[in-house]
Amino acid sequence: MPDRVAVLSDIHGVLPALEAVLAEPDVAAADLIVVTGDIAAGPQPVEVLDRLAGLGERVCWVRGNADRELVEARAGRPSPIGVSNWAATQLRDDQVGRLAALPLTVTLEVAGLGPVLFCHATPRDDEEVVLVDSRLERWAEVFAEVPAEVGTVVCGHTHMPFTRLVDRRFVVNPGSVGMPYGGPGAFWALLGPGVQLRRTLVDVDAACARIAAESTYPDAAAFADEYVRSRHSDTDALTVFAPRDGR
Repeated sequence: MPDRVAVLSDIHGVLPALEAVLAEPDVAAADLIVVTGDIAAGPQPVEVLDRLAGLGERVCWVRGNADRELVEARAGRPSPIGVSNWAATQLRDDQVGRLAALPLTVTLEVAGLGPVLFCHATPRDDEEVVLVDSRLERWAEVFAEVPAEVGTVVCGHTHMPFTRLVDRRFVVNPGSVGMPYGGPGAFWALLGPGVQLRRTLVDVDAACARIAAESTYPDAAAFADEYVRSRHSDTDALTVFAPRDGR
């Protein structure tokens, strides 16, 4: 049973942000790093996957919708997201195979928390939306098949950090490492024995310059300017996502 688990979600192929989080002392000292999906769909997909793979068994991987879409794009079913289609062409076969094998959920015992279920969007689907202000009925619906003994659910997908109680069950969204909504920085969470939401400061100018210089994605500079600089506020994101949570 790990005592400390660092949770990184929605890296989206942004290597400088990932490296900044991995350099955090509490991440370096964590017993386990759980990556909850949307790992490589971005301007540095090969480099991000290689960096995480280099950590070996210290990393537990969970599938996100963008990871699935990379595999599908590689098989000839294009994604509606341009950077995903480009990223799919960059990956090695072994990386595509790794993404194809990722599980929808992983449940682990974490010290102080008991069984924790990790997923990308919800425990039953890799792209449906739940938000901090979703109705309790909506949460009950998406948690309907979660075993009663699971007292904590960790999800990502919406790129906005939050914690809340849902009928005695604790829900944690660590936010996004590579595409934060609401302000710049790389957002993540530390579990055990409690839950801490964390934000790692990123040298945004340097990160954007590095992505533009090192990525061969044609729109790398624009991607970095929009997402690494966090041009979208949490209010913007909540307004866009709200219709997708069953309201």
